[in-house]
Order: sequence, then structure tokens, then C-alpha cells
Amino acid sequence: MNPTSLERDEIRERILVVEDELAMRTVLHDCLARHGYRVLTANDGEAGLRRAIEESPDLVLLDLMMPRLDGFSVCEALRRQGFPGRILMLTARGQVGDRVHGLDLGADDYLVKPFSRDELLARVRALLRRRPTDAALGEVQWGDLKVDLAGRRAWKAGREVVLTAKEFAMLAMLLEMPGQVIRRETFLDRVWGVTAFPTTRTVDKHVVQLRQKLEDDPADPAWILTVHGIGYRWNDARPGIAGSGAGPSGPVKSD
Repeated sequence: MNPTSLERDEIRERILVVEDELAMRTVLHDCLARHGYRVLTANDGEAGLRRAIEESPDLVLLDLMMPRLDGFSVCEALRRQGFPGRILMLTARGQVGDRVHGLDLGADDYLVKPFSRDELLARVRALLRRRPTDAALGEVQWGDLKVDLAGRRAWKAGREVVLTAKEFAMLAMLLEMPGQVIRRETFLDRVWGVTAFPTTRTVDKHVVQLRQKLEDDPADPAWILTVHGIGYRWNDARPGIAGSGAGPSGPVKSD
């Protein structure tokens, strides 16, 4: 099926292009539309932030250097407000420090200009294959830990725990598959979405940070268990704390 017939026969996911340069915005719009995507656009950071919140697209293509609000600020604001879609940053700045900063703020991937149409489409397809399913899970509770997967918030013993975008994404993966071993490479693929960096040691570092925030004793974790040489799993065998709503059978879910 060629792109033209795909556009006629099947309207697929919605993508918001936030780009201040008209020529680039037009190229991105036309390329994505020809391949069947519904394309929304915004010409600066403020408009992009507003439209992403109002429209809730599946994916945001976010330029880094823009007037009013730069891409870093837009990304941070979206994640802070619980935006569940994917974010792909587009920039002429390819320094590792910038890429790491964007990913730490909640971006899912990073594409350095100039890039080919084929690479852009491949990144878009890969990110949309990993669309989050958190919203379908609602709230879950294990012992004194309560997590709102749709709202991207967590509480321990009634107190809200502040998690970074990457920490929350890892926690959501563990809670989606309690008892199942998740390989370090799987975390890298689904949470970071890049292959050049970081390394599996970055995964271990984020697990340490999660344990410090969620475990009663980070040195002897009760929930996030290490499977040596492979990865991590959520302990679904531990009984819930009395009065918490959780029990030996696992989490309580509410829609």
C-alpha cells in the first residue's frame, strides 16, 4: 500500500509538530501526512504546550530552540502535567549533554538535524509502537505504596513521592508486569528509546534512586528485586500492609 492510499483508507495516530521555522514545519507536516498520520502543528513553544494539553496527541515532535518557550521547558511542563504521549526532540544541537538533559526531562528520543525522512519515520514508528498503556491501569496499590499510573503520581504512606520522568516510567513497567523479570536492555529500549547511550549502568542507577524513594530499607528492598545478571522484577508475592487495600494476591486496581 502506498502512502497516498494509506492516507485515504486509514487515518492513524495524531502527531503534533512544534517547530518555529515554517519551511521545516511544512516539510514535517507533509511527510507525516503522506504516510497516514493526522498532523497538528504549532509555531512556538507556548502554542505547542497549549495544543498538546488540549489535543493530547499520541506523539509530539518538539523542536529544541524556539521563541517564548524552548523545547526543554515544553517537555518538562508536559511531563509535570501528566502528558502521556511520546515526545521526540528535534534539534541542531547534538551534544551529549543536551541529549541527556532532554531525556531526563521526559523526552523519549532525540533526533539531530539534519536527518533523513526515512530515519524520522523509523523513529516515529518505533515510538508509537511503545505507546504507554498506563492510563488503562488506573491506580494500583501495593502495601503502603499507591501509584496513579494515568496521572503519573506516587505516594508512600500517604505522602507524595516526587519521581523523575524516567523513574516513573521504570516504575510503571514494573507494575505492569509484577513478578516478571524485566531485562536492563528492555528498560533502555522502552524508557530511553535510544541505542547509542546510556548503558545498563544507568538503569541500575535509576533503580537505586527508586529504592531510596519507595523502599523502607533501600539496602534490603522489599518491592524492587534484583535478578542478578538479568534485570529487575516487582515482588508480587509480598503480602500487603494491613489496611492498605493490598493483599497477597497483588495490587488493587481502580478505574
